[in-house]
Amino acid sequence: MVGMTLLKRPPQRKPRGKHPENALMPAFVRNVTRAGRYCDGQGLYLDVRPTGSRGWVQRLTIRGRRTELGLGGFPLVSLKEARERAFANRKLAREGGDPLSEKRRTESTPTFAEATRQVWKQLRPGWRSPEHAELWRGSLKRHALPRIGGMPISEVTSADVIGILAPIWHDKPATARKLRQRIRAVLEWAVAMDLRPDNPCDRIGPVLGSQGNGVRHMRALPHGEVAEAIRNVRGSKARPVVKLAFELLVLTATRSGEVRGAAWTEIDREAGVWAIPARRTKGNREHRVPLCGRALEVLEEARRLGRGSPLVFPSVGGKPIGSTAMSELLSELGIAAVPHGFRSSFRDWAAEETDHSREVAEAALAHKVRNQIEAAYRRSDLFDRRRGLMNDWAAYLAQGASLDGARSRRS
Repeated sequence: MVGMTLLKRPPQRKPRGKHPENALMPAFVRNVTRAGRYCDGQGLYLDVRPTGSRGWVQRLTIRGRRTELGLGGFPLVSLKEARERAFANRKLAREGGDPLSEKRRTESTPTFAEATRQVWKQLRPGWRSPEHAELWRGSLKRHALPRIGGMPISEVTSADVIGILAPIWHDKPATARKLRQRIRAVLEWAVAMDLRPDNPCDRIGPVLGSQGNGVRHMRALPHGEVAEAIRNVRGSKARPVVKLAFELLVLTATRSGEVRGAAWTEIDREAGVWAIPARRTKGNREHRVPLCGRALEVLEEARRLGRGSPLVFPSVGGKPIGSTAMSELLSELGIAAVPHGFRSSFRDWAAEETDHSREVAEAALAHKVRNQIEAAYRRSDLFDRRRGLMNDWAAYLAQGASLDGARSRRS
């Protein structure tokens, strides 16, 4: 056949005379069936196997050593693409590079999803709670992986990251900031592993723009409406375990994750103390919570529902109730607040309706002392004074619930 050189396998030597160049035609590449190697020129061959499959092979000398590189199969790699790859390899080899090493590096480069799993495994032991680990992985799974999960991590660009963040940058600023930090952590791992030269998250700030300096507060109820919210939750058709968890959250002014992850080993019902271990608190230090009479009643109801579970508020599968269970319940009932907002309601009540000191109220919320000198000298957690505060809060809520009930009966 004119314009083509057929080599028997294995080839014994280079073709004699002037080497061909661009000798193969697209039609021949598509239709050839006879097994053998067909030279296109410049070290590029079409390798036709006895099975009929075809692939591209390139011969070249890399740092003085004769080597063969596979360039992919036909028709996935066309004749034109094979020539372009072969040309790039020859150029790199003449400059002293190693196309074979580069090919192996490219083939071993993980996708963004694979890198995410690796980073998650490495960071997980240092996180305080399993919940945080799931939130970290979950946000990437929802927002980042659908767009860039299958891409080699070396090919992720600033434009890709902006495309993920831009839709939520202003509508959900807190979520977007956390997501940016997590994407950046994965890409920084790739930089450290020499899988890419830079981190595209470092260049996206000016494009995304400012989110504004205004503080966005959690939605909260005025403290005078909290008792009615508790009454509405009690009377709802929600799962009993969720209703009890919500009431304990309000009575103790603790955080949602602390309540949902509560274990019976943390509860001393006789002493009326709930000792939340450091690993489950935001401040990474143990927080003792005084339990009022109603809180102990809630716990007793939860104990009967739990059927021997080590968790105070287990779900059907034995794990803690979901992170959105209480917030979804409030939304269904038309209560204009989020679970965390009831800490604000409690704090406003303590400031406006009681004579308890600011220090006691802040200690009840497990807030850190900002003044370093004051923090150095404070050794007590003001537990006894906090017990009085929490008893007063429970009495205030019980009084409000009674008044609400009387109003509803009169109406």
